Formats: sequence, C-alpha cells, structure tokens
Amino acid sequence: MSEREPKESAAESSIAERAVADGVERRLDPRYIPLLQRTAWIATAIYSLIWLAVVWIVGEVTRISDDQHQALWLLWAAAAIAYSYWGQRRPAISYRHASYRIDESGIEIRRGIFWRSVITVPRARVQHTDVSQGPLERRFGLGTLTIHTAGSSHAMVALPGLDHARALRIRDFLLPRKEHDVV
Repeated sequence: MSEREPKESAAESSIAERAVADGVERRLDPRYIPLLQRTAWIATAIYSLIWLAVVWIVGEVTRISDDQHQALWLLWAAAAIAYSYWGQRRPAISYRHASYRIDESGIEIRRGIFWRSVITVPRARVQHTDVSQGPLERRFGLGTLTIHTAGSSHAMVALPGLDHARALRIRDFLLPRKEHDVV
C-alpha cells in the first residue's frame, strides 16, 4: 500500500469481512459455464485430432480390411460427437452442484456430479491462499482461489469459477490475522 492510498479503517475492514463471511451458500459465477464449454471445445479438438491420427496410422500400417478401417472411422466419429456433447452438457450440470459458503469459522465447498464432496476448511488451518487466472479465465473475468492448509488430506483446495474481485476478497478474508500469526 502506498502512502497516497487511504488506509482502510477498522470499521470498513469489518464491513468488508461481513460481506464476504455472511454464511450464505453461494453459487459459482455463471460465466464459469461458458468458460468450461470453451475449454471442452478445445479439449475435444485436441483429442479428436490425436485419435484421428491414430485411426489413420492404424489403417495405413496394419493390414486390416476396408470394412474394419471404416468401422474405426465410424467409432472415431461417434466418440468425437459423444465427447463433444458431454463437454457442452457437463458444465451446466456441474454448475448446479457446485457451491461454497463462508462464515467466520472458514469456508465450505460443495461439488460433484456423480461423486459429491463437501470440503470444509477452518480458517485456523489456512496457511496461505493464492488467486490465479489462466488466459481463458482472464477473458471471462474469473479466477481460481487456491487454499493451502496445514495437514495432509486436502492440503490444497482449489475453488475455480469465482469472479476475480470476489476471489481476491475471499483470499484476504481467509488470510491469518496478524494477532494470530505465529511467525
């Protein structure tokens, strides 16, 4: 913080903390759905090209019949279409089953389509936090909050799909307070 910037008062800090730690279960940012869909298109294109090359090489190198080679092409096309379809449907389904809640004691993250999980991170266990943005996340104005904790199970918990500014506010809230800092 530079000397020109006004320092945040204790009252303003308390109000900002209450806005983050309100105990309300929140959904991820809705822009996360098109981000995942765009990522799925990219993955589908890459995997399809790889398997296209495999099918072509198998047809050229091995001595399979034309019928078997045609069956491989059809299998490739069906797999590409199915993977593409699931890549476009899965983000909306995943979004419906993902949420988080922050209160004074810490953060609780819920997610999963088939295997659902609830991860609770007490504030006292938070070692440090990171907020990151990949190129596509930056384009959509989103970020990923990563929480590093003391312990071995879930020592690193990531919460993608947050508005970048909100991820920064959550990061600041979860950081250990100076009066509790041991170092």
